[in-house]
Amino acid sequence: MSATSAAQTDPVCSELPRAARGGPVSHALSRVARLHRIAAGKLLKGAGLYPGQEFLMMRLWDAGPVRQSELIRAVDLDPSTVTKMLQRLEQTGHVRRSPDPDDRRAVLVEATDNSCALFTDVKAAWGELEEHTLAGLDADERRELTRLLAKVEANLCTETEGCPGPSAELHGGPGAQPGC
Repeated sequence: MSATSAAQTDPVCSELPRAARGGPVSHALSRVARLHRIAAGKLLKGAGLYPGQEFLMMRLWDAGPVRQSELIRAVDLDPSTVTKMLQRLEQTGHVRRSPDPDDRRAVLVEATDNSCALFTDVKAAWGELEEHTLAGLDADERRELTRLLAKVEANLCTETEGCPGPSAELHGGPGAQPGC
């Protein structure tokens, strides 16, 4: 059977846009990532967050005060995007920015005491998102999916300049900052 006829009879390939038929897994990952972000956005809206802001807060809760430039590198977003996110989080009282006492040109960003309630909301939202995302998968399937996604992440990271590395590095240490 030729590759063309296999693609025509394979329901996964025939449902893909023609240009994506060479990458059905990549197409599926893109769709899943988009839907996951939408679901996360709906859950985080109740906490007053926009999608992506929770990653900044997770980093700050786990790492404590960090330079804004380090935060930008850790979340691997455009500096202007991070600045806008931080402005919104600062306006809502969840973060504080101040000059770095060791380098007055640098800015330190830290989670405020007021963000502790947000920590609880984010933790709950991510728990709910996890259950919704993995509904119907048993414990072994969940472990296998996690293992496979870690391999995919490692593959992509080797091809990405300045890759922040495994997600454990992105979110700093093992627990929340004291007090939250």
